Amino acid sequence: MSYISDFKEQIQRSEIGERERIFQAVSWREKLPANQKAPSGEAALVHPLGVASILTNLNLDADTIIAALLHDTLEETALSLGDIEDRFGRDVGRMVEGVTRIADISAKSKTLQEAENIRKMLFAMVTDIRVIFIKLADKLHTMRALDDLDRERHKTIAQECLDIYAPLADRLGISWIKDELEDLALKYLNREVYLQIKEIVALKRGERRDFLDKAKEDLRREAAAAGITIEVESRAKHFYSIYQKMRKRNKATGDLYDLFGIRILCDGIENCYTLLGLAHRLWKPLDGRFKDYIAMPKSNGYQSLHTTVMAAGGNLLEIQIRTREMHRIAEHGIASHWLYKKGGPKEIVHPADISLVNRLKDWKQIESESGFNRVSESFLDDIKRELLKDSIYVFTPQGKVIELPAGATPIDFAYHIHTAIGEHCAGAKADGVIIPLSSELQNTQVVEILTATNARPHVNWLRTVRTAKARSKIRSWLQQNDDSIIIEKNIVAKKKPSLPEAPPPVEKEPELLGSRFIRPQILETDTTLLHVRVEDEKNMMIHFAKCCHPAMGDPIIGYVSRGRGIIIHRKNCSNLANIPDFLERKIETEWENAASVLVKRFKIEARLSTDLFSEIEGAARKYQGHLIEGRLEETSVNHLTGFFTMQLEQSEDLKKVLKNIRGIPAVFSIQTLT
Repeated sequence: MSYISDFKEQIQRSEIGERERIFQAVSWREKLPANQKAPSGEAALVHPLGVASILTNLNLDADTIIAALLHDTLEETALSLGDIEDRFGRDVGRMVEGVTRIADISAKSKTLQEAENIRKMLFAMVTDIRVIFIKLADKLHTMRALDDLDRERHKTIAQECLDIYAPLADRLGISWIKDELEDLALKYLNREVYLQIKEIVALKRGERRDFLDKAKEDLRREAAAAGITIEVESRAKHFYSIYQKMRKRNKATGDLYDLFGIRILCDGIENCYTLLGLAHRLWKPLDGRFKDYIAMPKSNGYQSLHTTVMAAGGNLLEIQIRTREMHRIAEHGIASHWLYKKGGPKEIVHPADISLVNRLKDWKQIESESGFNRVSESFLDDIKRELLKDSIYVFTPQGKVIELPAGATPIDFAYHIHTAIGEHCAGAKADGVIIPLSSELQNTQVVEILTATNARPHVNWLRTVRTAKARSKIRSWLQQNDDSIIIEKNIVAKKKPSLPEAPPPVEKEPELLGSRFIRPQILETDTTLLHVRVEDEKNMMIHFAKCCHPAMGDPIIGYVSRGRGIIIHRKNCSNLANIPDFLERKIETEWENAASVLVKRFKIEARLSTDLFSEIEGAARKYQGHLIEGRLEETSVNHLTGFFTMQLEQSEDLKKVLKNIRGIPAVFSIQTLT
């Protein structure tokens, strides 16, 4: 079979050792009777070979390549873990088992299933990061063959890659996997725009060839005069980054001109800065467009100098300057360190050397300390915000660099230093100037925390913090030291001075809804929930009403039910008037981070369009909006009516998002409902 021969040739050309052992794994995998065929109908070996080929391009070790070849065998063949370990060793078996565990999740909802999948995948990195390399390669090969799958699954898989796997590849520094995942996701989420960008890039390549060739020749000449040997290559920006630029600048594809840039490779950091000076002597640099990722590397290890200059004919030219070693790390990220640790011979880098893994260890410890080792639907939002989005770097007064998620506050910084510092935080300074505890820290600030013995955490802190560690520690302190509130499920319930004595619980108590009675669903007891006491009520648990489905940011009210804990309703829920003794048993509640979240519902009318859903989602995402739910229905011929619920981090972004949605060609009208 040609694809087996091609893979073996690739292994022969690579720097990977133990090639015969890999070839044995190929032969063994080929002979295994598979339960399923690949979606395209080709032999089931095509996919694992494709995954292993991607990892070979990353120059990973033989164990990882073999685990990739066998990553689906526990699901699709009669093999046991013992069979794999007996033949290929414990490390290979553990990796195969790790990948299988990530996929083998069953939950009550797709959201919970996705969250638990991601949680298990991320925490697997703490023990063996190679599991995640295999999972990323698995997703990339799946995306490359997505046309072979059911079209209904295209957008779901593509969106998952855009939300989780591309950012994860970015955090691990594997830029080419990130770029390809983003481009393929765009292809299936907005094919029309993807094809337009593809066409315009092809056209511009011809137009820009002479300009780029002249720029490269000028750089080579100046570098030779300075005695520096360089490699210069032109590079086309990947499609998704062009798409993001179009949205940011509100430009059409034909109005974009800086679709290509130049990359310079050299030897030695000193030469990088010399070449930067040469480029700025040749062409005028643009103010505010210089970034020094050599002095301040990204958390994934990326280092390079970036500058934009005004070149011949008024053309903007983006230039990257880096050493060859920096380029290897930029292309392969953390994988580039797996076998060849900087400054030494073959030596496996321990996951503890990796920033992202350290952050994950903190999360795992938080779960362990709080007893919150179950997954929630908010988990995905937390990891997207804290682990997979942009980071900032701030300094302690002693010069130590602290990495925090963008939007983090001085309170997050204080808890990062030490829990005791956070609990006694009274104020903060940034670059010597006193700032509010609720203010967002900026990149490269020097932050100092002011403490006081009588300072204590406040419930309002939950509204401003951005890190899971700070939120967990604040919740824990308030639960132990503030008897006036109950905190659970992102709800803060303020206890009343007293509540009427509760009669014995009534089993399956009916609740009046409109003019008819319905019996509430019997809720399964979750032993991981926090059990609290409110006056004479014991084992209080917070549940959300099924009649009005409160969502984050909605005005809410609590009702201390008889035997079922606190039921959270929307304040405007029509069912409240029909609940007996509601006024006597209501309890004030609010969202613990309501100040930082805005939830809005809106209705749209539009003409029939196959990409409308993804266009609306893209319009919201441009301003950090997140579609919580949405539905589009064809209400008449070629006419769609849609209802959406959207979550925003900043209230001022609402008008911008609505304006963006109105600008979608297919949309006739948009109306906010709440």
